[in-house]
Amino acid sequence: MNKKRNYRILLLADINSAHTQKWALSLAAIGIEIGLFSLHKCTTEWMTDNPNIHILYSPLNESGSSQVSKAQYAFILPDLKEKIKDFKPDIVHAHYASSYGLLGALSGFHPFILSVWGSDVYDFPRSGFLQKHIFRYNLRKADRICSTSNTMKGEIQKYTSKEIIVTPFGIDLNVFKPFYAHHVFPDNSIVIGTVKSLEQKYGIEYLIDAFVLLQKMAKGYPIKLLIVGKGSLDLELKTKVKDLRIESETVFTGYIPPAEIPFYHNMLTISVFPSLSESESFGVSVVEAMACEKPVVVSNIGGLPEVVDDGVTGFIVPPGNAKKLAEAIEKLVKDGQLRISLGKSGRERVQKLYDWEKNLFTIVNLYDEVITKK
Repeated sequence: MNKKRNYRILLLADINSAHTQKWALSLAAIGIEIGLFSLHKCTTEWMTDNPNIHILYSPLNESGSSQVSKAQYAFILPDLKEKIKDFKPDIVHAHYASSYGLLGALSGFHPFILSVWGSDVYDFPRSGFLQKHIFRYNLRKADRICSTSNTMKGEIQKYTSKEIIVTPFGIDLNVFKPFYAHHVFPDNSIVIGTVKSLEQKYGIEYLIDAFVLLQKMAKGYPIKLLIVGKGSLDLELKTKVKDLRIESETVFTGYIPPAEIPFYHNMLTISVFPSLSESESFGVSVVEAMACEKPVVVSNIGGLPEVVDDGVTGFIVPPGNAKKLAEAIEKLVKDGQLRISLGKSGRERVQKLYDWEKNLFTIVNLYDEVITKK
């Protein structure tokens, strides 16, 4: 991995996605020239002074709107083709199969690599005949297809017979690691919580319901609830906490800058991810928590059971079931040694499977192979 690469990769991806930024910065660090074509304006100058990253915006979305209709692609496509002509990439790599994947497919450029992330396979092709046709078309045009998990690989294989390469969203183990983080609760607190967007698909209302049950099941234990993140359900969840009269035991942090996320993972004693949607195809936050040696409780849905070794690194429970969620958390509340054991096993699992440097090596190997065969 120390070998420098001198080729050029054009990424078609959302410039404001933390995953896009990690890909671009990591590839640039090993000498790869990165062009990043995005439909959105950058909200933070994360690539400042990096000579290997070139931002190629589409001028047709100057407002920075998060919504770009498929009809607009007919106007964006000539601009993309012009950017390809100017940048002269060795590979075009699209991240997200239902949007940037379509642009990549329509560009006609080869080699074309397509990375599928989650809702683009679980939701998009199921939303209508045309969407399914577009998804199949994008897969057909791709020279290589990547998936973030084996679970999602199986879903993609419903639409293509091509080989699917698994490239997990690994994490930096030097950043996500156990350390003491001072928090808003007393030091003797057993802090139960989650680090997730406050959206319907993540089932945070079930965590709140489970916490109320826990107050009776683990009476006398100093349990607290920490909900880290922002989202469209912010007001609804805060109202629920107020109605259940657990405001004094609960803290909502709101938006947390990415650089501070490791501190909040380390404020938790037990990390909970009660997701409801299959499009939770990998679970980066779960891996981050495990790397910080936190025992985790997750829903048996999407790619989460693939990440968590049930009974070894955490517990897997049925989605949408506050009682089962509470019962799993109760075991961890009442058994400090179990928390330590599961937490240490979790970090070992991440070191083995989800170390970002190893995961990056998978994609760079793929680039090497594709360019060699050109």
